[in-house]
Amino acid sequence: MSKFVSKPESKPAISKPTSTSLATYKKATKPPKKPAPPDVITPAKIGWQTDDAGNQVPVSGEFGDVYFSHADGLAESRHVFLAHNQLPERLANLADKQCFTIAELGFGTGLNFLATWQLWRELRAQQPQLTSARLHFITTEKYPIPLNDLTQILALWAQRAPELAELIKELLANYPPLIAGCHRLNFIDDNITLDIWLGDAGDSLASLASFESLATLNTETAINRPYVDAWFLDGFAPSCNESLWAESIFTQMQRLSRTGTTAATYSCAGIVKRGLQAHGFSIKKVKGFGRKREMLTAAMADNTEFLPDSLALNDDNNICVLPHPHDHTPNHTVVIGAGVAGLLTAWTLANRGVAVSIVDKVAPLAGASGNPRALLAPNMTPIHHVYEHLHSIGYLYSGRLYRYFNRQAALQQTPLILEQTGALDLLIKTNIGTVQIADYPNEMATTVTIEEAQQLSGLKTKDLTDNLYLPKSGLVNPQALKTLILKHSNINYQQLSVTDIKEAANKVTVIGEKESGIDGQSSVTICADNIVICAAYESHQLDKRIVECRTIRGQLSWFTPTAEQVAGLPKLPLKYSGYCAPFIGQSGDAEINNIRDNEPQFLLGASFVDADASIDIREEENQQNYDKLLEDIPELSNVLPDDTSAWQARAGVRTQTIDYHPLVGRLAQSRRIWTLSAMGAKGYALAPICAEALADMMLGCFAPLSAVTLARLSPNRARLHKA
Repeated sequence: MSKFVSKPESKPAISKPTSTSLATYKKATKPPKKPAPPDVITPAKIGWQTDDAGNQVPVSGEFGDVYFSHADGLAESRHVFLAHNQLPERLANLADKQCFTIAELGFGTGLNFLATWQLWRELRAQQPQLTSARLHFITTEKYPIPLNDLTQILALWAQRAPELAELIKELLANYPPLIAGCHRLNFIDDNITLDIWLGDAGDSLASLASFESLATLNTETAINRPYVDAWFLDGFAPSCNESLWAESIFTQMQRLSRTGTTAATYSCAGIVKRGLQAHGFSIKKVKGFGRKREMLTAAMADNTEFLPDSLALNDDNNICVLPHPHDHTPNHTVVIGAGVAGLLTAWTLANRGVAVSIVDKVAPLAGASGNPRALLAPNMTPIHHVYEHLHSIGYLYSGRLYRYFNRQAALQQTPLILEQTGALDLLIKTNIGTVQIADYPNEMATTVTIEEAQQLSGLKTKDLTDNLYLPKSGLVNPQALKTLILKHSNINYQQLSVTDIKEAANKVTVIGEKESGIDGQSSVTICADNIVICAAYESHQLDKRIVECRTIRGQLSWFTPTAEQVAGLPKLPLKYSGYCAPFIGQSGDAEINNIRDNEPQFLLGASFVDADASIDIREEENQQNYDKLLEDIPELSNVLPDDTSAWQARAGVRTQTIDYHPLVGRLAQSRRIWTLSAMGAKGYALAPICAEALADMMLGCFAPLSAVTLARLSPNRARLHKA
């Protein structure tokens, strides 16, 4: 959002430091406090002006400033942010698997990101060594542009800059609903990740976990925390929006930077110059773009003393999770467990260029993850809590990932991973109330009229006065997901019963037993850089540092309805005190579930039996699922078959911690052993985002979860290990 305004720039708000010594600027600072809960996101109000060439230019209604130059916004982005952060040269010289991180203040129309993406794509086409390198673009926005307005704005750029047209289409297709928190958009084919943090910029930057408590670590382990390589300072002019140039912003910039980090901005205001200088950056004025006479470039000077020492090293909170020394990127990881957590962990690491060996004593998805279908739908929370509500964040990311998988499945002519059916939540009034969700964007959740709910669901007599329609919810096909993941060229699966794990300074070894034909079993040893234990409730048996979790048996039931029954059953998934859904059998469903291709099915469930790890099929639990559905939706009594003994069923064991949060992170007193487990019944919503966070921690990148959330997920958190 490079801005040109006729107003004079504001007077300084940052006082000069008492000493000009750089060491003064590098004193250790206290770690940022937990950011205050953000307000409901306010979408930007867009106005329009005519630029120098007669083109329409969007203007912020909040700040009265233009989103990009009257001269040429794209050319300005390339001049100010790409050229003056030396991005063409720096990106072209990235090493194998290296991640380059850009942080931006003010996403605006996304033009800076699109220009960067287009440069990155161009360089990757020219430089074969960039195949495994990754670009991470982190941006903040307090007043995001609604999708309809953004579509109109970017349509102009698709015409003026055809090289951006395809990228614009992809960005708009993945643009998130406007709710607070981090939205990760992975453009996987180009190895570029966009994290959009919606909310106050200072709070968003403070939420970025940099694992900064390094002072008490020995130097061998300590030097590869995440850092920003280049900053795009593109907020509205200080005279219009002084808060985006506040001292707290520059403090966060210093915390998240390292020697050699660069910054660029169109503004030469005194508040900007003093803020950068007071926080370790050397600055330089250079020629500006168009009518702008000057702009600023900056670089972080030697800041090796800037290591916050007021936060003690704490194994409980994932702050001490540091990757290996900077010159070593993990090349091989073993994932123990081939349920949804293990499969998504393996795929995420493999997608970052890491070779992954998946091992499990049974076939993939043989456990609780192997149901015929999994319902992907949000567990709604009041809007003021959504910014760090793991299930909401995970649901949104999972939907984007599964839609990408759908495109891959279509190319391979295999069944889709996500059937986006929509769903109706019939318990929203009981759970949190419709008032609490009134501020959610309609594309995530919306109330519908009784008539609309009846038409969507096919229900006729059920009281649908209070309901919530979830338009992007749907059914995940676990077998299709497994098939797609195991085709990844960096993933190898073998059936192996792990008997021991041995960690050394430079490697970790998995020892196991493998079936060896008529001769019985043979011993297998696998060496790797890291191990991730994703073995559900059996994880504790593999490493006692992983807390022993609660086990909850659940049995899902399904049957093949007649054509007459199909006409009377619900048309889409319903959430009540359980859930039910119609679906059509696909190829692969018969692998572990007796379901024929193209045959209609109706599933319902699931039972809930605490402290039970048995997976035998129980007729009484089929009956419980039947009774629960009829109790909530009595009109189906004339449709459902009475004899539940003829139904098919599958039982699995959910794994859950006492605080209901999963276990994600590296184990205490270990450098190479990690876990991702204990997702309860929400694995298909949580595993994708948790796998992203784990991969980021392992590889030294910024995670899409706040530092507070990462602390809640740490496998070493004190609450789990109290006597």
